[in-house]
Amino acid sequence: MDERLILKKIKEFRLGRNISLDKLANLTGLTKGYLSRIENSTKAPPISTLAKISQALSIDITRFFSDNLTSPQPVDISIIRKNERLEVGGRGTPYGYIYEALAYKKPGKNMEPYIITIGPDRTADFQHEGEEFLFVLEGELEHFYKGRSYILEEGDSIYFDANIPHSGRSLGNKKAKLLMVIYSYKRV
Repeated sequence: MDERLILKKIKEFRLGRNISLDKLANLTGLTKGYLSRIENSTKAPPISTLAKISQALSIDITRFFSDNLTSPQPVDISIIRKNERLEVGGRGTPYGYIYEALAYKKPGKNMEPYIITIGPDRTADFQHEGEEFLFVLEGELEHFYKGRSYILEEGDSIYFDANIPHSGRSLGNKKAKLLMVIYSYKRV
């Protein structure tokens, strides 16, 4: 997906709800300047920032990635086939992470599952509401949390409070590929 469409949708949803940048800043805990830079950028912010914005706008985060701007109808079950995964971010994102949304057809969910591919550079710490679960599918991950470093290999998992700054990078020649599940306390 073109990241500029994600940015356009952020602004459209904000304006459609008559929410100023000042109010959105108060609701998200992000600065007005940062939110303005997001809306005027060509690169989407990290998933954790998109999650904060979606919660503040009372929309499901997947609405930023869907070509359909209408609210999805409630469903009891959502199946995403391998060839239907929705790539979010990618090589052009500031952090170089590639996210594949695994449940974008299910509105109103508390969990956001992704396949995430991480490169070797540790570029930023992430921090967001909720909890996070990571399971290493391929490669090796160095995970940073509370000033400590944890090495996770294929088959290892980690579960943590996502409100604490955290980050990761792949080790070795192969990019780490992970199953990531973000749990949000607030259902939208």
